[in-house]
Amino acid sequence: MQAGQGRSIEVDFFRGIVLIVIVLDHIPGSALSHVMLHAYALCDSAEVFVFLGGYASAAAYMAVHAHRGVNAAKTRFLRRSWEIYRAYLLTAVLTLLSGALLAVLHLNPLAADLSGWAPFASHPMRETLHILMLARQPYLSSVLPMYVIFALCVPAAVPLARRAPLPTLAVSLLIWVVAPQLAGILSAGHVADWSFNPFAWQLMFVFGMLCRLHPLPADFKASQAANWLARFAFAAAAAFAAVKLLVLTQPLPGAMKQHLAFARVVNFIAIAMVAAYFVHRGTVARLAARLPSVVTVGRTGLVCFVGGTLISVAVDTATPHALHGAAAFAAALAGDAVAIGATLMLARAWRGVMDRQKARQKARATVNGAGCG
Repeated sequence: MQAGQGRSIEVDFFRGIVLIVIVLDHIPGSALSHVMLHAYALCDSAEVFVFLGGYASAAAYMAVHAHRGVNAAKTRFLRRSWEIYRAYLLTAVLTLLSGALLAVLHLNPLAADLSGWAPFASHPMRETLHILMLARQPYLSSVLPMYVIFALCVPAAVPLARRAPLPTLAVSLLIWVVAPQLAGILSAGHVADWSFNPFAWQLMFVFGMLCRLHPLPADFKASQAANWLARFAFAAAAAFAAVKLLVLTQPLPGAMKQHLAFARVVNFIAIAMVAAYFVHRGTVARLAARLPSVVTVGRTGLVCFVGGTLISVAVDTATPHALHGAAAFAAALAGDAVAIGATLMLARAWRGVMDRQKARQKARATVNGAGCG
C-alpha cells in the first residue's frame, strides 16, 4: 500500500470485512458476533471503519488532485459529503420505517424500540427537524453524521497532513484530548449526545490519512527493528485480549466508545500493527484474491452500510428467539449466514449496476467523439 499506488485491494478487503461485521454486530442474537473484534479487544469494528475511511479519503483526494487538479478534488469531497448526508437520511428513514412496521405487526419489540419510531410518531415535525439537523440520529445511522463532517474537512486536512504530518498529528491529538469538553461546549447543537463524538473520532480518521500519505519505507519494513515492533504488537494485542476476556467481562461504559478512550486507541494501534505485518507479508492480498466478493463489499461501502441496516433488522426479526441450547445456536448461525449472503449479493448487484452505467457512459463518449471527428 505505497503512496504512488492505485486502489488497494487490502484496504477494500478490510473494508468489506468490517462492513459485514457491522451487519452481524447489529443482530443481537448473532452467533458470529461473539468472536468478532469487540469480544477480545477494547476497540471494535468502528475504529477500523473510521481509520480505513481516512486512508481511502486521502487516496481518493490525491488521485483526483493528480489527474484533474485541486478544484476538482475539493468539489469531489463536497459532493461526497452530500452523498453521505443523503445516505444518513435514507438510513434514518429505513430505520424509522422498519420500527413502524415492527410496531404495527407487534414483532421484535427491542428493535422497534431502538429504531426511535415511538418518539417520532409522537412528535413527527420536531423529530424530522432534529434528524435533518443531525441533532438526533436514529439507531444504525449514528456513525454517518461524523463522516459528513470529515468529508467536508478532507480538502483542507489532506494537503496539511501531506506537508506537515507531525503538526497535523499534534493538533489531532490535542483535539482528541479535549474532545469531551468541546462536545459539551456545543451541547446546544446536541453534539454532546452524538453516539460518536466527532472531535474524538477524528483521531482515527487522521491516523488513516497519515498512513496513506506517509507510508513506512520498504527497507524499514524489512528491517530488524520492524520485526521487533511486530513482536511487540502481537504481545500487546494478546495482552489486551487477555484483559478483555478474563478481567473486563462486563460491557464497557458507553462513554469509552463515544469519546474514543485512550485504551481503545492503544489497542487499535496494536491490532493495526499486526494487520500491517500480514499486509507486508502479502497474506492479506492473497486472501483478498481468494475472496473477491468481500472486496466488492468494500468497494460498495456506502450502499452496503445502508442496506446492511435493513438486513440486520430483517434477519434479527426472522430468527426464532424462543429456542435454547444447540437449536438456538444453529438458528443464530443460519441467520448469520443469511445476513452475510445478503450483504454479498447486495454488493454484487450494485457493482453490476455501476459497471453497466460506466459502460453506457463510455459508449456515449465514444459515439460523441466519433461524431465530432
